[in-house]
Amino acid sequence: MISYPLASTSWDEAELHAIQQVTNSGMYMIGMHVRLFEEAFAEYMGSSYAVMVNSGSSANLLAVAALFYRSHKPFQIHQHEEVIVPAVSWSTTYFPLYQYGMKLKFVDIDLNTLNYDLNALEQAISDKTRLVVCANLLGNPNDFGAIQAMIGNRDIVMIEDNCESMGALYNHKQAGTFGLMGTYSTFFSHHISTMEGGLIVTDDEELYHILLSLRSHGWTRNLPKHNLVTGNKSDNAFEESFRFVLPGYNVRPLEMSGAVGIEQLKKLPAFLKARRDNALYFQDKFHDHPCFMIQQEIGQSSWFGFSLVLKPGTGISRGDVIAELEAHQIECRPIVAGNFTKNEVVRWFQYEIQDTLKNADWVDQHGLFVGNHHYPIQPQINQLYECLKPFAKCLT
Repeated sequence: MISYPLASTSWDEAELHAIQQVTNSGMYMIGMHVRLFEEAFAEYMGSSYAVMVNSGSSANLLAVAALFYRSHKPFQIHQHEEVIVPAVSWSTTYFPLYQYGMKLKFVDIDLNTLNYDLNALEQAISDKTRLVVCANLLGNPNDFGAIQAMIGNRDIVMIEDNCESMGALYNHKQAGTFGLMGTYSTFFSHHISTMEGGLIVTDDEELYHILLSLRSHGWTRNLPKHNLVTGNKSDNAFEESFRFVLPGYNVRPLEMSGAVGIEQLKKLPAFLKARRDNALYFQDKFHDHPCFMIQQEIGQSSWFGFSLVLKPGTGISRGDVIAELEAHQIECRPIVAGNFTKNEVVRWFQYEIQDTLKNADWVDQHGLFVGNHHYPIQPQINQLYECLKPFAKCLT
């Protein structure tokens, strides 16, 4: 038995009843419940539009793809153009960029925030840069004021991978809404859970219509009659049913996931409060720990999990820390994918590295994170603290 798990179910009778309603209807594929969830999610985030898909990874894929099918600049992207990415993020932050032929420039992270090293980012932005991807790590929003000042009036698009940071705020504005598009995940371990699922939000109507088409085979069936992909659709539903205009995918969510999303979104404010209350307790216990650095909050984090990065000079092995945690049934994982450039898959990429990735390297070798939850976990945080006490005693 795991005494301090990474994730736990946030469902109760409301979600089970929502699923039962869908099964009673006999309509399992995308329909009314998905549409209602999208409308509620867009309203919650303060965005004009939301498009639900079958995963956060698919959300990233469609967001990148949509930029290639814009009808005009300044927001249209082309193959071989340069995109800046953080060196620490999840695999599917990067894969769609490679798959659409972009050149990736990896930039180091800040050892305290785990988001972009702002000095390194400023040096990386050049006349070749067309896209900046901001991945908000472990619930922590980037410093969007600084990043937007760097971009200024240049012809550079910004999008957000906000799959780990639903509900995070920067200057009272939702993370995921600072870029042209923002993506979210509703996987089991994330802030709300719809089995599998993801969403893209945007205020751009043309991108919204492109996303609707790309989600469903690239056809026109789900587009409004007057749309910014085809102009006007025919009134002949038979002809429009299998009319393909974009090289799309089938990444549609199930109707059950939409129904569960409606119920989960109602609970999100309470979930976030519990996560932030847990974080206050965690910060109080670990803020001056002799062995570990913890994540420095930017704005208001939604605290996906709690990072622990060994301080330089401790001489402590991360392997020993992991072994101690496992002995006490405390689950942990690497900090996302660590320094992603160390993965063999990058041999397929067209990429370069801005200066060095020394902080990403340190996190890659000396960092881990433990879970946070939508309910109080003070006893588990105490257990974690007591478990790590022997390492602190070795330094005194």
